[in-house]
Amino acid sequence: MNAYAPILVLGALGAGFAIFSVLMAAIIGPRRYNRAKLEAYECGIEPTPHPAGGGRFPIKYYLTAMLFIVFDIEIVFLYPWAVTFDALGLFGLVEMLLFVLTVFVAYAYVWRRGGLEWD
Repeated sequence: MNAYAPILVLGALGAGFAIFSVLMAAIIGPRRYNRAKLEAYECGIEPTPHPAGGGRFPIKYYLTAMLFIVFDIEIVFLYPWAVTFDALGLFGLVEMLLFVLTVFVAYAYVWRRGGLEWD
């Protein structure tokens, strides 16, 4: 248990700082509400009404999210692999080539569906 004590202390300090920051901002922060501040933020575009049952979103939203997740996961797996590359040997190289091939299949799908065109 002594080996995990510094990690637990650091986690408690981080959580304490986050909670303290949010509470202090709520207590001493300015409260100047107006109509513009209470509206939904739409990146400068006037919000449009949605149908009652929801509405259909263009596929580009989902392709962008999928592209982000694919490359985010790739980096999460590539970094530890690069650190232990020498210890893994040929097996690690073949496994990473298969993983990168799988990532390129997802990338090709997004490219084919037009997820990289920003018009």
